[in-house]
Amino acid sequence: MNFHYPNGKKFIQKASPANKKTAAQKVSYSNRGMTLEEDINETNQYYLANGVAVIHKKPTPVQIVDVHYPQRSAAVIKEAYFKQPSTTDYNGLYKGRYIDFEAKETRNKTSFPLQNLHSHQIQHMKQVDEQDGIAFILIRFSMTEEIFFMKFIELYKYWQRMNQGGRKSIKKEEIEADGVKISLGFHPRIDYLKTVHSLYF
Repeated sequence: MNFHYPNGKKFIQKASPANKKTAAQKVSYSNRGMTLEEDINETNQYYLANGVAVIHKKPTPVQIVDVHYPQRSAAVIKEAYFKQPSTTDYNGLYKGRYIDFEAKETRNKTSFPLQNLHSHQIQHMKQVDEQDGIAFILIRFSMTEEIFFMKFIELYKYWQRMNQGGRKSIKKEEIEADGVKISLGFHPRIDYLKTVHSLYF
């Protein structure tokens, strides 16, 4: 099935090197096989079920342009387009405040590439921040399973540095200095609202 972005470019799913086994991949983690998105979705379900917050992953509007019907009871989508660029991954409410954030993973060990973000996402988070909403990013270093919370205002500092000709990534030391490390738990899996509460309330 082919998906296209609004600019006409095809959406290409990055292949995961499932067959490659490195020394780092042999390390056993309790969360092995779970993606950051799955962990956050599970966390959000916990928040919702326990009356903590209402936060959901945003759906991406898709326009279907080619459908095949191999059987009367089955339809196969052959081609579709994303109607508009997505903003951020998640939004919702916590204690009366609007929450809006992006979640990204990187296999880099020493830095987070800013190319993982798009200018419209930064602009969206900037607008949320200006309206006194709570905007941030969750960054996972997948090789070590370390997760960091970074306020938008800190992220924006590095985005501006890049736009002014500076480095195109955030060093891990900078993330450690300007962000908050989140320990993995069981229920909830990634308790990012604990950090939100300590920083904003």
